Amino acid sequence: MAESETMHEVEALKVEIITFDCYGTLIDWEKGITEAFVSAAAADGRSVDAGKVLELYSKTERAVEADSYRTYSEVLSETSLKIARELGWTPSNPSFLAESLPRWQPFPDTNDALHRLLEAGVRLGILSNIDDALLEETRKHLSAPFELIITAQQVQSYKPAEGHFLEARRQIGDARWLHAAQSNFHDIIPTLALGISNAWINRKGERALPGGEPDHEFRDLSELAAWVEG
Repeated sequence: MAESETMHEVEALKVEIITFDCYGTLIDWEKGITEAFVSAAAADGRSVDAGKVLELYSKTERAVEADSYRTYSEVLSETSLKIARELGWTPSNPSFLAESLPRWQPFPDTNDALHRLLEAGVRLGILSNIDDALLEETRKHLSAPFELIITAQQVQSYKPAEGHFLEARRQIGDARWLHAAQSNFHDIIPTLALGISNAWINRKGERALPGGEPDHEFRDLSELAAWVEG
C-alpha cells in the first residue's frame, strides 16, 4: 500500500493541467434538471416524479446526441419533450430546460477544490457537451479561471466522440494532462481508448462500465484536490 501511495503522489505532482467535464462534475445538473421539470410541470398544472425524470433523461439524451449534430439548446429541448411525452405531458414552454440551465448551481465542493488546484500550480480547463453561450452563463457560478474551454459547438460533436479530446490534446501539447469527469460513459471510456490520463469523479458510487476502469477514482473534487496537493 505504501509503495502504491508513493507512486500516486509522484503522479499527482506531475499533473500540469486538469480538464473537467462540466455538468455532473462541476455543476449539479441532476438537481437542475429535476427542478426545471418539476417547475415546468407545475406551471402546466401537472406533477412529475423526479426519479423517473432522471431515469429517462440519461438514455434519452444519449440517443438525441447520437444523431447528427445540433446545438445543445436543441438537444435539451428535444430531450425534454421526449421525456415529457413519455410522462403523458406536453409542455407549454418547449424550451424550459435550456432556459433553466444558466441557473444550475455548482456542487458544494466545486469552487473550493478548483482554487486549491490553482494554488497547487495546476492549470484548469473544461471539455463540455454544450454551446458556448450556455457555458458562459454557467461560468458565472464558477469562481476559478479556466484557460482552456472546448465545447460541443466548437468541435461539432458530443462526447463520447473523440472531438473534444483530440482538440484538447492539440491545444495542450506536451503538458502533463489529466481529464476529470463524473461520466464513465462520456469521458472515462474515450480517454482510456485515446491513452489520456483520467480521474473518475464517482459522485454516485457507481460501478465502472466495461472498458471504463479509470486510472484514478475519487468520490468528489475535494479528494482530487487533496491527491494533487499530496
